[in-house]
Amino acid sequence: MRTRITKLCKTAFVLASLLSASPSLLAQTSDRPNNIQLYGTALSYKGELGSQFWESTSKGGGLSYYRFISPSFDAGLDLTYNRAERNYTRTAKFDGNMVSAMLAVKLKMYGTILKEDALIGPYLVGKFGVARLDFSGMNDAGAFTEKGATGIGAAGAGIRIRLTDAISLFGETTWMATASDNIDGVDQDEWEQFLEHRGGIAFNLGKAKDTDMDGVPDRRDKCPDTPTGVQVDKEGCPVDTDGDGVADYQDACPTEAGVASLQGCPDRDNDGVADKEDQCPDEAGTAATQGCPDSDGDGVADKDDKCPDTPAGVQVGADGCPMDADGDGVADNEDACPNTPGPGTANGCPEVDAATKKLIEEKVRFEFDKAIVQEAYKQLLDSVIVALEKYPDHVLLIKGHADFIGSEEYNQALSERRAEAVKEYLVQRGVKNPDRLVTRGYGESQPLVQVNQRLSKRRTETARRINRRVGFELNTPDMQLNME
Repeated sequence: MRTRITKLCKTAFVLASLLSASPSLLAQTSDRPNNIQLYGTALSYKGELGSQFWESTSKGGGLSYYRFISPSFDAGLDLTYNRAERNYTRTAKFDGNMVSAMLAVKLKMYGTILKEDALIGPYLVGKFGVARLDFSGMNDAGAFTEKGATGIGAAGAGIRIRLTDAISLFGETTWMATASDNIDGVDQDEWEQFLEHRGGIAFNLGKAKDTDMDGVPDRRDKCPDTPTGVQVDKEGCPVDTDGDGVADYQDACPTEAGVASLQGCPDRDNDGVADKEDQCPDEAGTAATQGCPDSDGDGVADKDDKCPDTPAGVQVGADGCPMDADGDGVADNEDACPNTPGPGTANGCPEVDAATKKLIEEKVRFEFDKAIVQEAYKQLLDSVIVALEKYPDHVLLIKGHADFIGSEEYNQALSERRAEAVKEYLVQRGVKNPDRLVTRGYGESQPLVQVNQRLSKRRTETARRINRRVGFELNTPDMQLNME
């Protein structure tokens, strides 16, 4: 038993250390946060061997440690030894020892309803933990023993009588029960209960807490987190010489009243730029233009902007005028071909030369009911790729067609596959920016040669072969492609 009690005490010591060291419990403390209690106990029993709490009383004692959490709550650890006995009849009796370690939470009326230093301080308390039992006795079945560890809980009320800041007396009564129902040797419906009465003396340890070490105790420090070394006033708050609400140690302009968003510096024009950094301190501007106005919002101050009416969203140069990446005299925001010079044209795109126009008029023919690019036309498509490289901003419409053999729905799908086959070849051959390749299928609706459909396939083969094709249309991005 002695070994187990020793282990229990060691565990209690560790728990007490944790309560003492836990940062969460040190966040808000009274001047004397640690409380040590020494007390004597009187334990009354109620169970199968008697229905009154007051028929038997045994004595004990213990030690408690409590830590101030808030004006309402303390948390602590109880270490208690109690002796319990009951001589019900000559053949129904028991006696033994109960050593317990319980965590406790105390709800204080002083510090909230009453002042913290009130003479009389009532409180409520709740506890739970473990107990070591060592009981023996007699019952109708003969001698019995009950030994081992069990859970234990208690709840009750008490009164603290304050003598000085450091010393107080207290009395407390709690209803207590264990998880064991065999202390009295009878395991029936009436499980064992106890009233524990304790009284003793308590010592408050510690000194006035000054978390930020500014010379003002936390209890009256309205700014308890002031950084070390900062000059404070009598209430523990940082000095604010200019009275602008920004403490001197954070104020970039400590002798001039300003605004918090600018580190305490003034801003006459209220544009969000401190006067000391504002190139136009009396005219509201933007941070991007160092406090100067920017009428068109292009990031260039009006005083430096040679094009003050640039449309919103247009990229500009250092002079505030629209960019012209290809140097053709047409601003990028108006240039349909911003990467290709087109001097003298309204949209900034180069004129397509005659050779390219003639190339684009060529057709890619397909075998009957096929959507495969034939070898004979790959050289033509390679030439189209060269043309696209010459005109990198232009869009190419790839138009697929079919002859009249088959249903309209089938021929429509076939024409779309032919257009996609040509696009796929161009992409595989390395066309830059394939998004400018647009495909469209027209089915049998646009024949180059009108065919008498009453004639045989053999007699119409030549005309139908002409109609099985893919054609092209090259246009600039600002012009609508003929999708009809």
